[in-house]
Amino acid sequence: MKIYSVGGAVRDRLMGRAFKDRDFLVLGANEADFMKAFPSARKQGKETPVYRVGGDEYILSHTDNIQEDLLGRDLTINAMAEDEGGRLYYHPMALRDLKEKILRPVRRENFLEDPLRVFRAARFASLFPDFTPAPELLETMKETSHVLENLSPERVGNELLSALSGEKPSRFFRILAETGCLSPWFSEMKKAMDVPAGPAPWHRGSLFEHMMDVTDALHGSQLLAWMGLCHDLGKLATPKEAWPSHHGHDRAGETMARSFALKLRLSRRLTEAGRMAARYHMKAGLYGSLRPGTRVDLLVTLHRADLVEALFRLVRADHGEDFLERVKKDLERILSIHLPPDHGLEGVEAGYRLRDLRCQSLAGRCSASRGKGMHQP
Repeated sequence: MKIYSVGGAVRDRLMGRAFKDRDFLVLGANEADFMKAFPSARKQGKETPVYRVGGDEYILSHTDNIQEDLLGRDLTINAMAEDEGGRLYYHPMALRDLKEKILRPVRRENFLEDPLRVFRAARFASLFPDFTPAPELLETMKETSHVLENLSPERVGNELLSALSGEKPSRFFRILAETGCLSPWFSEMKKAMDVPAGPAPWHRGSLFEHMMDVTDALHGSQLLAWMGLCHDLGKLATPKEAWPSHHGHDRAGETMARSFALKLRLSRRLTEAGRMAARYHMKAGLYGSLRPGTRVDLLVTLHRADLVEALFRLVRADHGEDFLERVKKDLERILSIHLPPDHGLEGVEAGYRLRDLRCQSLAGRCSASRGKGMHQP
C-alpha cells in the first residue's frame, strides 16, 4: 500500500499558501487492507471508496500507477502528488503552469467524463484571481457546455459556495459566461446581462455587472456573497417597458432567490438569507429615514433570522451607506424593552403593546398599529 498527498495541499504548499485539510491517494490496497491500517476511518464515498480520517480524506485509487492517476485530474496545477518520503510527482506542465499562473486542463476528455470539472475550473478562477485561463481550458469548457444539465445539484452548489469564498467570486461567473456554461444552473446570471441595473445616477451598466460588483465586495463569506448575488434578482421580473426602473423588485426577488437556492439544494440558512436579502435590502438601505415602527419591525425580523449584521453589510456594499453601528445601538435598545410583569395582556395584544413600547424607546412616543406585517406608526 502506497499513500500520496495529492491535489490542493501539495499545490498550496508549493505556492506558499496555508492549507487546512489534506487529501491522500491510496494505491495498491483494497478496502479491507485500508481499514486494517486505519481502523478509525469513516467511509463516505459510494462509487469511489472515500474515507475520512480526522480532518483528512483518503481515496482508494482504481489504478496502481500514480502518473496514470495524475492524468485523470482536472487542471495541471492540481495534478501533483507527494509520497511519504517527500518525492514529488507531477504532470509535465504542472510546475510551469503554477509558476506562470495558468489554469490549463490536463486532458479535454476528463471534462466530458465528469462535466462538474467545468465548475471546478471556474471555481479556481475565483480562488486564484491572478491566474489566467489557458485558451485550451476555455475551449474545453465550451465543448462541455451541452452536457451540464444532468449534474447533481448539490455538487454544483458546493462549487458555487467554494467560489463565493474565493478572492474574486465574479470570475466564477465571468468564465462560465465566456464559455456558454451559465445555463442551466446559473441562467439567472445570463438573463441579468441584458437587464439594466437601474436608473442613473445610482446605477450604470447591466444588472449582471452590478451583482458581480456587490458579490466581490462581500467575498470570503459564503453567506454574505450569496446574499449579494441574490439581492437584486427581482429586477429580472420587472416589466421591460419600465426599465431602467425596477419598482417592486424587492418583493419579486424574494420568490426568485428562494427558487435559486432550492435549484442548487443549498442549506435552509442560505435559502433564508438569500430570500431576506432580496426582500429587505431596499428598506434597510433607507434605514436613516425610516419611521420608528418600521425600524422596530425590520430589526426584530432580521434579529429572529440572525441576519442583522449580514444584511447591513450587504447594504454597505450595495448602497455605500453604513448604518451598522446605529443599527446595533437601536437593536440593543429594542431588545432591552420588556412588558412589565403586571401587564395583564395576552397573545396578540401583548405583542402590540411590546411593539409600541419599543417604538417609544426609539422615538420617545407610542403609536399603536394594528396592521399585518411591517407596521408603520
